[in-house]
Amino acid sequence: MGVKQELALAYSYRHAYALAFSASMGSVFYGWDTGLIGGILSLPSFQEYFGLTGLSSSAQANLSGNIVAVLQAGCFFGALFTGYFAGVFGRKPVLLVSGVVYIIGSVIQCICGLGMSQTVALRLLYFGRFLGGVGVGMESALVPSYISESVPRAIRGRCTGMGQLANNVGIMLSFWVNYGSNQNMPYAEMQWRMPFIIQIIPGALFILLMVFQPESPRWLVEHGEYERAAKSLSFAAGKATDDPAVQATMAEIKADFEGKEKTSVWKQFRMMGESWRTALRCFIPSLVMFFQQWTGTNAINYYSPEIFAGLGISGTTSGLLATGVYGIVKVIAVFLTLVLAVEGMGRKRCLIYGALIQGVTMLWIGGFQAVHDSDSVVPASYVSIVCVYLYAVGYCIGWGPVPWVVASEVAPNHVRTAALAVAVAVNWLFAFTIGKITPIMLDSITYGTFLLFGVFCIIMAAWAYCLLPETTGYALEDIKYLFEKDVVVRALQDAPGGKVFLGRRRAASVGELRAAGEQSEASSDDGQSKDDVKDPEPAITEVV
Repeated sequence: MGVKQELALAYSYRHAYALAFSASMGSVFYGWDTGLIGGILSLPSFQEYFGLTGLSSSAQANLSGNIVAVLQAGCFFGALFTGYFAGVFGRKPVLLVSGVVYIIGSVIQCICGLGMSQTVALRLLYFGRFLGGVGVGMESALVPSYISESVPRAIRGRCTGMGQLANNVGIMLSFWVNYGSNQNMPYAEMQWRMPFIIQIIPGALFILLMVFQPESPRWLVEHGEYERAAKSLSFAAGKATDDPAVQATMAEIKADFEGKEKTSVWKQFRMMGESWRTALRCFIPSLVMFFQQWTGTNAINYYSPEIFAGLGISGTTSGLLATGVYGIVKVIAVFLTLVLAVEGMGRKRCLIYGALIQGVTMLWIGGFQAVHDSDSVVPASYVSIVCVYLYAVGYCIGWGPVPWVVASEVAPNHVRTAALAVAVAVNWLFAFTIGKITPIMLDSITYGTFLLFGVFCIIMAAWAYCLLPETTGYALEDIKYLFEKDVVVRALQDAPGGKVFLGRRRAASVGELRAAGEQSEASSDDGQSKDDVKDPEPAITEVV
């Protein structure tokens, strides 16, 4: 497809992209909070204000871990309990509330220490970060499902992945705000307060943009609001409500929710184990979120100045500059992945190739630090610094944007709210774990930290290769057929070179499974005779 055709197609989906952009602004403040704190912790003005300078290295690592991890604790609870409110009140209202909660938490972080003792200031900082984390957790639990439920499947992967692009934009901006504060603000408390103040801006923009976006059409169908659902679908697709494509999608969604209308979130949690197939589809979102954290990406996001210092880049300013460049690399890599790879190359290959790049670079960094434990700079130091940037590229190809896409697609429609709430809570639980233990690991096992993450990345590549079917190009209502049977066969069949391991074995196509399923349903509903059941023509004709 030529550039003109691509631009014309993008213009036809302009409303869907606007919706995804608006919702993804929430991921900007998600990324902002993630990237902000590492740079602030490295500022001497912050260390002096909160008494970090007089602590031993182990005590300082423990306190830094607490300041970082308390945000993830708030995110965990925000993500875990958001599903209930999103199921009752809708995706859009809860997203707006998440922005308000985030702003309140940010304001508290800005004012901590004013007219109070150092001990009280630290407690207030903890509370502000926890409350801001609740807002971030709410947003992170809802944005992927809101986007995937609202946009056409032709651009669903790209739009859902925009959340990760926005996340990395937020991380990058926070890196450079930290660098600018260190360079241009005088050595005083405003040097570390300014980054906290600026983080209010993306939260306010998110609320402003989301006000003008529609509710999720699948939530509306689930609650019987068919007219609003059709308007929401037509808005995202850029078509009239009576367009055949819109009506066909409405029919598919209605059929998928038939008999499952208005299912409470608590009931959804119980329904997640109603069958082996449903349980598997609910487990995969949590697994990919667990894997995402154990790539070690947040270890670098939170503690990149210290990591670069260990590789030979000394000084607060130099460390923050190197971290800022790291943020730019990630944004460019995610953007190119969303434009060129996530729909064209597919989810599965992105995860495999990304994990291999991350694994090799992490193992190199760990190996370098194992054999070179002095502070001197040698040629291999520069290779290690390049590996940090290549690691960022690998993360952005695969385990940065793609887990969010896979999680939102694989989760069954009728329990998606609960499944994604659990998945995002798992993500934040292990983000909390990584944030807490990383400074301790860097202080105690040093290079072993990177070797651990590198081994995890290799395991992830193997899992994606052998056990994850490709989901690119399928309607949300059809993804259930990918897990109907022969999941491992289908996964290997979709893997690069995987057919070598299968011989002549092949999994049934989605079209065949769909036709068989519809024929079985028609037989059950209409009491067809055995002769009628043997003839698949009526079911196939109806699908066409």
